[in-house]
Amino acid sequence: MTRNLTLMTDLYQLTMMNGYYLNGTYDKEAVFDMFFRYKPELNYAVFAGLEQVIEYINDLHFDEEDIEYLRSLGIFDEGFLKYLANFRFTGDIYSAVEGEIVFPGEPILIVKAPLVEAQLIETAMLNIIGHQTLIATKTSRIVDAAAGKNVVEFGLRRAQGPDAGIYGSRASIIGGAVGTSNVLAAKEFGIPVKGTHAHSWVMSFKTELEAFERFAELFPDNCLLLVDTYDTLKSGVPNAIKVFEKLRASGHKPIGIRLDSGDLAYLSKMARKMLDDAGFEDAIIFASGDIDEEVLTALNVQEAKIDVYGVGTKLITSERTPSLGGVYKLSRIEIDGQYFDKMKISSSLEKMTNPGFKKVVRLYDKRSGKAIADVIALKDEQLPRPITLRHETDTWKKFTAGDYESRELLVNIFENGECVYKSPSLFKMAQYAKDEKARLWEEYKRLLNPNIYRVNISKGVYDIKQKFLIGVREEK
Repeated sequence: MTRNLTLMTDLYQLTMMNGYYLNGTYDKEAVFDMFFRYKPELNYAVFAGLEQVIEYINDLHFDEEDIEYLRSLGIFDEGFLKYLANFRFTGDIYSAVEGEIVFPGEPILIVKAPLVEAQLIETAMLNIIGHQTLIATKTSRIVDAAAGKNVVEFGLRRAQGPDAGIYGSRASIIGGAVGTSNVLAAKEFGIPVKGTHAHSWVMSFKTELEAFERFAELFPDNCLLLVDTYDTLKSGVPNAIKVFEKLRASGHKPIGIRLDSGDLAYLSKMARKMLDDAGFEDAIIFASGDIDEEVLTALNVQEAKIDVYGVGTKLITSERTPSLGGVYKLSRIEIDGQYFDKMKISSSLEKMTNPGFKKVVRLYDKRSGKAIADVIALKDEQLPRPITLRHETDTWKKFTAGDYESRELLVNIFENGECVYKSPSLFKMAQYAKDEKARLWEEYKRLLNPNIYRVNISKGVYDIKQKFLIGVREEK
């Protein structure tokens, strides 16, 4: 589904590019960090969207009609517009892989490229990665709350537009969903497609039983019946059982029933008993209807007898957390042939950035294999053993890791404008996310009041940062 998205950017990216061109600084090397800030539902995130970023970067160019449109605005220099005719990305990109577990405040993608190129791609990358990471993370939380039961993404009709529906379906698989109702997404990304029938099917017949019988005739080996159109326990489930008995007599095995409204805990328990008493112990109960992680937690407490969940609106829109809050900040720049680290300074700690060309290193406890901390370090910095990590401001909060294992989180995606990374299959991404999430202690993943995972800066980054802050204090 490749499209030329080059103009999918904010106007100020282009006006800054024009300015860099006229200043003669457009080709100076710059380093930008992408990260996101902490929110209660984003104590961790499942990184997603890289494959679409690669497609975007590979296709980055200005068509003649793009340049003509920019010319019509009357604000761009003609020399700059001619320069855009041969524009391509020539830099380096380092990124987390899809399915990686990432945390607030740490770089999840780093761009090292000529300033004009690094500036242009900010908006599109924040859009692509921000959306898919958000949906993958929401799905991950829902899957955790489902406590081993399968989750199917059902959100297309409630998504905020076609792209949000299509790429939200993709991201949901990385987050742990096992299928989607979205046929186009299933076709494009090789996702198992799931679905049965709507209430309108039942209502289009004279009786519920007739509707069920006809559906079973048409789909004898894929018969999952929606039983809550009229009265779930008095007509829906009994009628489904009648149809299932006919299917069984003809050598077919029914799949089960679907609940879409009402008290799902109570209805599922009663329906389970009715199905079991009729000899359909293998028939599944599929539930949908405004489900999210909080609803799932309550259903678990009530011991609901549900086997599969179809989750729509609250997954595909990431209800209550509508934005990842991604940030893209300059951290290093070439000026007159020399490299200068850069830092945004603020009275709010969370608004300050980390200077320098960096890497992110994850530390693991050797005995348990669990992740214990992430360290934001300079690109060529070696971390000591043992390493003592201190809170940046509350320095009395410290932690020492002795015999640890480590790995760098960001891998090289582009070198000199050429993609050097091959994306794995979507379900390999999902398995990777599942495996890496299993390497986190449970207290970091719990839905209510989770512990905050350690993300610390190295001594090298700390020292550079202090020089900036001391300079600011001396100027005052």
